[in-house]
Amino acid sequence: MAKNNITTQGYFVRRLRNSGFITSRVYDRYSDEDQRKWTIVVNPTSDSVLITCCDNGEWPYKGLYELSDGGRKIPRGYYINTDSIEVIISHLITFNIDATEINNLNGRPKQGQPKKDFKKALSEETPSKKDSEVQTTGK
Repeated sequence: MAKNNITTQGYFVRRLRNSGFITSRVYDRYSDEDQRKWTIVVNPTSDSVLITCCDNGEWPYKGLYELSDGGRKIPRGYYINTDSIEVIISHLITFNIDATEINNLNGRPKQGQPKKDFKKALSEETPSKKDSEVQTTGK
C-alpha cells in the first residue's frame, strides 16, 4: 500500500493535525469481513466527530468516509466518497468543525516545559470568573 494513501490511518491523521485539527485514533482492528478499516475522532474535547474509513474497492474513489457527531452539526448517515484529504477538511469546515491553533496546550504541558510554568500558562489561557464578569459588564 502506498505511503501517502488517504485510506491509511496514519497519513489521514497527520494531514488533519497539520491542518490544525485535534485527532485521536479510536479503533483499527475491524474483522476482515467488515468493510470498515479504522475510526478516528476529531476535536474530542469540543465537537467529537467520528470519522470511519470504509474501503471495499467498489466506489468511484478508493475511500468512503462516514462522518458522525450524533446529528449535532453533521446530518446522520453522512458519507463522503473521495481520494482527497482537502475534500474532507472542507466538509469539516462547512459543518463548523473548527480547526484549533497548532501546538495548542490541550490540557498537557509542552515538552520540556516545567510543570509550574505549565500551570501558570494554563491559568493565563482560561480567564477566572472575576475576569469574565468584568469583560461582560464592561467595567
